[in-house]
Amino acid sequence: MSLDLAFDDTQQAVADATARFCAERCPEAVVRESAGTLSRALWRELAELGVLALATPEGDGGAREMVAALESLGAAVFPGPLPATFLAAQVLDGDERACVASGEWIVSLGAPPLMPFAPLADCFLALDGGKLRRAQPRGTVVAVDTLGGEPWGRVELELGAPLDAGTRAWALHDTALAAYAAAAGQALVLATAEHARTRTQFGRAIGEFQAVAHPLADARIRLDAATTLARIAAHAWDTGAGDLRARAAVARLSAARGALAAAYTCHQLFGALGITLEGPVFHVSRRIRQLASQPPGPEPACDALLSRLGLS
Repeated sequence: MSLDLAFDDTQQAVADATARFCAERCPEAVVRESAGTLSRALWRELAELGVLALATPEGDGGAREMVAALESLGAAVFPGPLPATFLAAQVLDGDERACVASGEWIVSLGAPPLMPFAPLADCFLALDGGKLRRAQPRGTVVAVDTLGGEPWGRVELELGAPLDAGTRAWALHDTALAAYAAAAGQALVLATAEHARTRTQFGRAIGEFQAVAHPLADARIRLDAATTLARIAAHAWDTGAGDLRARAAVARLSAARGALAAAYTCHQLFGALGITLEGPVFHVSRRIRQLASQPPGPEPACDALLSRLGLS
C-alpha cells in the first residue's frame, strides 16, 4: 500500500500563503535584524494567517497543514519559538490556548534557569525531569546572548502542577521541529549550490568538481528524506496510523542530523564567507544549530525510537 505525501490543494494553499507572507513581511534583511529579539507585531501577523492555531480544535487544519506552513517558514528561516508554540497549544486549555494561537503570548519552553525566549515570554513551560509544568517567573529575567541569535534568558521559575503532555503533544512538537529544520537545511543547500554554480577556480565553476557536487548531493538526499519523514509523522498524527511517537522521533532526529550535516558541508564550500555574520548563509546555519539543541534535546526522541525497536 502506497502513501501519497504530496500536498493536496488545501495544504499547498497553506504553503503558498505562508511563503508569500514570509517574502513580503520577513525577507532576509528582517531575519538578520531579528537576531536577539522577536517582533511581536510580526508574530501576531503570522497568527492572523491561522498558522499558530493549526492542529488545535479551533484551527482550520491539522498536522499536515502545519507541516505545509512550517516548510515555508523554515525555508525563510522565520524567527520565533514555533515548535514550543505548537506544543503549548496542545497542553493549555481555554483562554491560555487562545492567547498562544492568536500570537498574543510568546512561549518559552526549556529547563530552568536557562530558558529560550525568556526575555520576551508571556508563557513559561518548564521541563522538570520527565514532566512538563506551567511555570511563573519569580524575579527578573537576565538576558543571555546565544550563537543562534535567539533571545534566551536566565530566570528562577515557580513550578506549577504537571500538564497533560502526552504522546500526541510531543509528537506534534517533534514533527514541527523536523519540518522546519529540514526546510532550513534545504534553503542552505540551494544557496550553496548557486554559489558553486557561479564561483570559479582553475577556470571552472567549483560545482563541476566531484568534491563539491557529491557532498551537496548527499546533503540534499538526507534533507529530502527528513522532509518525507516529517510528512509521514504528520499523516500519522492526523489519522492515528502507526506508532506516532516513534514516527515523530525519527523525523526529528533525521532532520536535525541532516540539517547539521548540511551546515557543515555548506560552510566548507563557502569558505570564510560561510562563517561570517555578514556572509550569505550564516544567518541560516546559526538557526539550524540552535534548533538542533532546542530543549528538550534529542534524548527523548532517541528513547522513543529505541523503545520502538525494543532496545530501550
